[in-house]
Parts: sequence; structure tokens; C-alpha cells
Amino acid sequence: MSCNVVSLFSGGGGLDIGFKRAGFNIVWAIDINKDAVNSYKRNVGEEIVCGDLYEIDEKKIPQCDFVIGGPPCQSFSLAGKRKSDDKRGKLVWRYIDIIQELQPKGFLFENVTGLVSAKNSDGEKILPLLFKAFYDIGYNISYKIVNAADYGVPQLRKRVIIVGLKGFMNNFEFPPITHNADGSGGKLKYVSVEEALGDLPIPSGDCPITEHTWPTMSELDKYICHHVKPGGNYMDIPDDVKSVRIKRLKREGGHTTCYGRMDPQKPSYTINTYFNRPNVGCNIHYSQERLITLREAMRLQTFPDDYQFVSKSKQGKNLIVGNAVPPLLAYKLAKQIKKIIDNG
Repeated sequence: MSCNVVSLFSGGGGLDIGFKRAGFNIVWAIDINKDAVNSYKRNVGEEIVCGDLYEIDEKKIPQCDFVIGGPPCQSFSLAGKRKSDDKRGKLVWRYIDIIQELQPKGFLFENVTGLVSAKNSDGEKILPLLFKAFYDIGYNISYKIVNAADYGVPQLRKRVIIVGLKGFMNNFEFPPITHNADGSGGKLKYVSVEEALGDLPIPSGDCPITEHTWPTMSELDKYICHHVKPGGNYMDIPDDVKSVRIKRLKREGGHTTCYGRMDPQKPSYTINTYFNRPNVGCNIHYSQERLITLREAMRLQTFPDDYQFVSKSKQGKNLIVGNAVPPLLAYKLAKQIKKIIDNG
């Protein structure tokens, strides 16, 4: 049975790749970032448009069985107020208005875990307001904080997933967890960094694999990479390091992932949009004295190796990768959703 999907806030297509693999047909997609849209066109399909959701007439969006995507997390500061003057704050309501217009069988809404505790300017928690808004337009809601590593992604990445199903359809049951930290209880063991990256050659300018070149690093970056041990962080760096920030972290403490080196036997921590820096997460290669390459970040996000960017900006590529839903996680969720729609 063909299931048509509309994708909002599509980025480079992480969710869409997973849904297409599960048998869904993407009929229309949109993102405001030109680099992401062009990369989507090269790798996912021509159905995406570059545009602002405020300027799109929702009546011209194709009818569909399902809607996927989640508004940028910055939009939640004013998410409880439809009359907000902040355009970002209205994105959540725009998303809901589009679902109300299209009346799909269901939708998947993805976002950061900060959504659970987020409040609007009146001090109201945003999540219950979202649930009520979805319920008011006819959808039953199921939600869960999902860890991508539980489904075979080599990355400890937690995200809020909300699935809404129209009318009196059964509540969505999230797919059974397939992996855990030690492989106990009949589960597979988490996929490690070394399993995900170990077959890649040492990065070089003539490497046959695209986006896999030795990262540009400052002398301080090199010093940090030399001293931090696998699974370690800023505490491994000598006290005489020429960095006020690192000295303060060593003295006062901070996020354990700061200036971290990946443990080869474990999944990576969350790949964010600044994985080309040692100070914003655990981004040092597990065995080489360098930061991870773009291709390695893509592997940890489960992008296919034939994914090619259309972007002249290095940070533009990083943004696409760091903001994406891992395609493997998207596929696992999409398979479960398709069972419900096919039987609904």
C-alpha cells in the first residue's frame, strides 16, 4: 500500500531517507536552508522546495497520509502563544495548522529533549499545550524520549518523538528496543564507534571516500588531541595548558563530554553541529590525534556513504549532519508507523 508523506523542516533529509527506505512516498518537502535543499535534491528527491512556511499557502500542499518533521528548537520559547510577534515562536503553530489543513492519518514530530521542561513566557509547560493542540484537531498522542543507540545507531542521541494518530486509531506503540549497553536480556550490544568507523582509511587529500580529509586544527587543538585518552576529557589535559577555559573546567568542573575523546568500545555521544571543535562535545577520534572528519560524523549519524553535499560552506555541511534525525532511527520508526497505517 502506497503511503504518501509531506515533510516539513526537512533539512538534508535524515528523516526522509528512513521513511523512503521503509516504503513511504515523499510527495512534498520544504526547508528554508538553500544548502540543505540542494543536498536533499541530490540525495533524496526533487520533491523539496526552498521556502518559508509562512509564505506557503497550506491549501497548495499535496494531500498525504502522513506528515513528518519538527520545528527548530529555538521556536519553543514562545510556543504557547499563537499571537507571538516572534516568527520562530509561531513555527509550532504553523506546523499544527498545516496538519489541521491536510488531515493526514498521522504525523511524527521530532525535537530536542529540552522540550520536556520548556516553558513559555507565562511559565506554562509547552509539552501539555502541544498535546492539547494536537488533541483539539483530532489526534491521539504518544510520546517518548528515544535514544538512537537503542535501535542500532552508533551514537547516544536522545530526542523527543511525538507520534499523532487521527481519530480513534490505536495509540502508537514505539518499536521494541533492539540494543543495549551490554547486550543483556536478548538484546544486541550497542554499536560502537570502532565498529562504525574502523573500516575507513586514514583521511587524506586523495582519499577515495568523499568528505574524509584530515580536519583543520589549531596548535591548541593538536595539544588537546595528544593528551586526552580514549573515553577521557579535559581532565586529561596538563594543568599548564594555554587555555583559560580548560583551566577553569579542570578547577570547577563542567560537561564530561567537553574536550572528550571517543571510547572505541562504546557509541559516540551526540553529534551536534560543531563536531569540528574539541570544546563542544566529544569529537576527538578514538585512536588518531585529530578531530573526526565530516564523513565520520555522517557514519555516526548513519547517513549512507554515497550521500553527497551541495554546499560550499563547511559549517553548512556540519549543520545538515548535526541537525538530522539519524536515517536508521527514522527507518525503524517508519516501519512501525507503516504497519499501523497499512492495517488502519
